[in-house]
Amino acid sequence: MLTVNAKEAQEFVLTKILERNQATEYLSKFMNGSTNISAFKRHVPVVTYDMVQPYILRIATGEESSILCGEQIVELLRSSGTSQGEPRLMPSILKDLDRRTFLYSLIMPIMNKYISGLGEGKAMYLPFVKAETLTNSGIPVRSVLTSYYKSPRFLHREHDLYNNYTSPDEVILCPDSLQSMYCQLLCGLVERHHVLRIGAVFASAFLRSISFLEQHWCDLVNDIRFGQLNSNITSPACRLAMLRFLALPNSELADQIEAICSCGSWKGILGRLWPNVKYIEAVLTGTMAQYIPMLQFYGGSGIPLVCTMYASSESYFGVNLRPLCSPDDVSYTILPNMAYFEFIPLEDGLRLIDHEEVIENDKLVSLVDVKVGCYYELVVTTFSGLYRYKVGDVLQVTGFYNQAPQFKFICRRNVILSIDSDKTNEEDLHRSVTHAKKILENRNYLLLEYTSYADTSTVPGHYVLFWEIKSTCDESPAPLDAQLLESCCTAVEESLDYVYRRCRAHDKSVGPLEIRLVEAGAFDALMDLLVSHGSSINQYKTPRRIESGLALKLLNSRVIACFFSPQDPECSMQALRMKFSVHGSLLGLLHCPSIIAVLYA
Repeated sequence: MLTVNAKEAQEFVLTKILERNQATEYLSKFMNGSTNISAFKRHVPVVTYDMVQPYILRIATGEESSILCGEQIVELLRSSGTSQGEPRLMPSILKDLDRRTFLYSLIMPIMNKYISGLGEGKAMYLPFVKAETLTNSGIPVRSVLTSYYKSPRFLHREHDLYNNYTSPDEVILCPDSLQSMYCQLLCGLVERHHVLRIGAVFASAFLRSISFLEQHWCDLVNDIRFGQLNSNITSPACRLAMLRFLALPNSELADQIEAICSCGSWKGILGRLWPNVKYIEAVLTGTMAQYIPMLQFYGGSGIPLVCTMYASSESYFGVNLRPLCSPDDVSYTILPNMAYFEFIPLEDGLRLIDHEEVIENDKLVSLVDVKVGCYYELVVTTFSGLYRYKVGDVLQVTGFYNQAPQFKFICRRNVILSIDSDKTNEEDLHRSVTHAKKILENRNYLLLEYTSYADTSTVPGHYVLFWEIKSTCDESPAPLDAQLLESCCTAVEESLDYVYRRCRAHDKSVGPLEIRLVEAGAFDALMDLLVSHGSSINQYKTPRRIESGLALKLLNSRVIACFFSPQDPECSMQALRMKFSVHGSLLGLLHCPSIIAVLYA
């Protein structure tokens, strides 16, 4: 019904938002008390976080919620803070929990259309909470997932067959993520024959847990064998909750797990440890696509990878109605009751408008009026005080489900590397690294993780990539020689855009790209560091750019070898024309200022 009546549902949502928030200081500046939708579209500007932040900070320090929202703001949701720097604080009202719960409630009915019997077993889903703080005015500051896991909707789910987790709530709610991870893995191993699905919110968090299991399986086996919890688990709540799992020694189960974990290669380990598992669930789109090869390595060919939903701290957006599709083909159907959605058209998906550029109001497109194949930047208006807010996500329309459009997530709108006139965004970097890592895969290596850094300590400055690599061979892999990594450097540079290659080869304003190979576990240590400084392990995404500071110092301390691109990348106009021919008409690209500058040069 929602998708059949998407247009009406969106108009109803916006009308209710305007009625409830018309008297706020923020909306009154533009609407003068009106609740007219046309007036909203004419007068309320499209904004970024910097424009909303002063209002949020005023509320955090004690002013009334009514300056921004007609209802009481009960919590501030802290974003992950690893996509674009510092965490952002998003206002949230009590009824937002209903909207989030509504979307969660759709996931298992959708899955049941494709996989039967999911209510007959348990989920080894690995959720984690983060310790919350209070503002000066007493408003809780926490991640959106911590908010949900601490809510009555999650804690009072006794009759929900599909939310029967292997771990007790006390373990899930432990704020020490490593103690929680240890106990959740232990519960999952004890219940191994009852587990039908496994996963975590983000692929990175799930892989971190598997890496943790790889390091600590001996301790977990001993706990099962002797029926006693490891003394390193000091949380009283965890120890008490784990008593029923370790009531008696179980040497038979311990022997089974030990035999599996000590067999050598961990390829396909998840299917051997949890023989009845039907799928792995995690966010696998955007930069999380980097983790697909490792999930396939650990899961083996027989376990599907499933990506179920699209959400953020600002709002929840939609669900994947074809959960068993390839991760590369995931599209999300936007639910029109979550918020009011508008879209900034992006010309051919190539001209990404500068994030601070003023957007003319009449350029925005409503939810039901987007066009298949076109690219857009997402704008939301929420019940809790965000009005025409640019989320920063670039989406491509792939089709419609009734009247509701379906979108593929393309990338975050952020330039993450720049030395001179070059501007490399997250999508560009990911595409280039994906191209280069195929060289490693041909030599039986996997790129586990990567991040980047614009090193301006040299003249000229240059791009630095930190890479952590793992062998996929049961036997000794081919050596990681200099020529192999230098060829990866070259492949990355050849895949970056023309402006970068011109800066490198012609202007010499950018130096050769460098790959710094880091030791095993370096990116786990990076996660620990960032989580200890406020990020949530649930929402953690490896930052694709590292700023100077503790994170950079940590990674540099784990470097085991450095490699530089041995040659300038090709930057001929013929190569530029070939690139244009891939994307479409040259005429359409002439709207891009960076291309105009190149052609005039």
